[in-house]
Amino acid sequence: MLHRLRKAGYRTQVYEAGADVGGVWYWNRYPGARCDSESMYYKYTFSKELYKEWTWTDRFPQQEEILHYLNYVADKFNLRKGIQFNTRVTAAHYNEEQQLWHIYTDDDSHVTTTFFISGAGCLSTKNVPNFKGLEHFKGAWYHTGNWPHENVDFTGKRVGVIGTGSSGIQAIPVIAKEADHLTVFQRTPQYTVPAKNHPLDPEIIKEAKANYHQIKRELPESINGVLTKVSRHSALEDDPEERQRVYEEAWQEGGFSFPLVYKDLTSNEASNETAASFIRQKIEQIVEDPETAKKLQPDHYYGTKRPNLDDHYYQTFNRDNVTLADVNEDPIAEITSKGIRTTSSDFPLDVIVFATGFDGMTGSLFKIDIRGRKGVALKEKWEDGGQVRTYLGLATADFPNFFMITGPESPSVLVNMPTAIEQHVEWIAGCLEYMQKHEKTTVEANPSAEKMWSKHSREIADKTLFPKTDSWYTGANIPGKPRSFLIYLGGFEAYTQICHDVAAKYYDGFTMS
Repeated sequence: MLHRLRKAGYRTQVYEAGADVGGVWYWNRYPGARCDSESMYYKYTFSKELYKEWTWTDRFPQQEEILHYLNYVADKFNLRKGIQFNTRVTAAHYNEEQQLWHIYTDDDSHVTTTFFISGAGCLSTKNVPNFKGLEHFKGAWYHTGNWPHENVDFTGKRVGVIGTGSSGIQAIPVIAKEADHLTVFQRTPQYTVPAKNHPLDPEIIKEAKANYHQIKRELPESINGVLTKVSRHSALEDDPEERQRVYEEAWQEGGFSFPLVYKDLTSNEASNETAASFIRQKIEQIVEDPETAKKLQPDHYYGTKRPNLDDHYYQTFNRDNVTLADVNEDPIAEITSKGIRTTSSDFPLDVIVFATGFDGMTGSLFKIDIRGRKGVALKEKWEDGGQVRTYLGLATADFPNFFMITGPESPSVLVNMPTAIEQHVEWIAGCLEYMQKHEKTTVEANPSAEKMWSKHSREIADKTLFPKTDSWYTGANIPGKPRSFLIYLGGFEAYTQICHDVAAKYYDGFTMS
């Protein structure tokens, strides 16, 4: 966004809480941290030169390499001079008389600006459960979303990992290889399929770079921002033998080929069960202890929580130094000075790792005191997340000149993020350039437009199985947070076309003055 606005001639200032660029990849340095979008698509396409200069190592890039890439981008386009690091925005208040946003930061700075753009992201406010007694624990504890920059050595340590979402599934196999003993505290069993990561074939890299223009054109025309083949038929159209063959082939291929093998896995309960049953059978085959295998069996709809990719996750529970603790059967009562106490057992630990994820979708926005017309807080308007209303996931009524990059009710986290971010950046910049050309100073979503969009977004979601599952998608991982599904599920291609049409119709649904 900084790069694009600079090119358009705008004076632009970025504030960043971290000490350097990288966002989620700056903070999430936990063992095994790796992207689950294929590296061939996990890169910017706004610059042909940048696209051709950079070469990834693996099919799924690891955190260190992604951070290196983002630093390379910042250096190439001389972006650091436009970013104030180690600075957290605490408040943003709109002054109607001045038609300016007043921005306040944790270093007591105060600036005014015409436009206020949030790049805070969907997953940047970490969730640390409020366990009784954590302050008394004498060992070390870490959260996967705010990992130390120095190496954490688990050698000879008794380690407890709380949480088995995406970060836990990535970290657990790596920690198990180092720790003297690892106890995994599982609340919800997860479906996960092999990533099948491997070094990239130089010929594939060469071909992708040669096809830059085609890839740049096709990514926004895809369903999820990557060029993965998506099936056009139902799982129920194949007989059981053929379906088994299709699933097995996708399992061996790895990556996100599995959830896309049939078109209706997240919309048809019977189809979903065929995929869920296949993975449960795999768990039974892989995990040697029948009781442990049973505890690892998920019972929710496959794919309605974040689809996970793993590197020998289920196999890790065959290790002699790994124990699975089911906190549904035996809940965590408290954290003591020596470890974790459940209702029936004590687990002595030297290290606790919280792989408990984030306050997703709205958490990062609510962490800032954002106030629009008449001093109304965004958190108040959206009723703490229970009544989110946006137009295209880009803007919200009564908050003039405020834009959200990959905001709630946009495709956001169910799309390859660099692709989703680029689309929003280009749309926002195009809107500002249109305003400048037509001598407009304010732009604001119409209440009727946001009502229509939110209704449309909910109607599409309700035709799927996603809202029927407790997940961070719905806010169910945060105690007391209202449940709502805030991701646009109409497909990325359809979404980009809608955004294009809105702009082509002189920003239909917005009021400019």
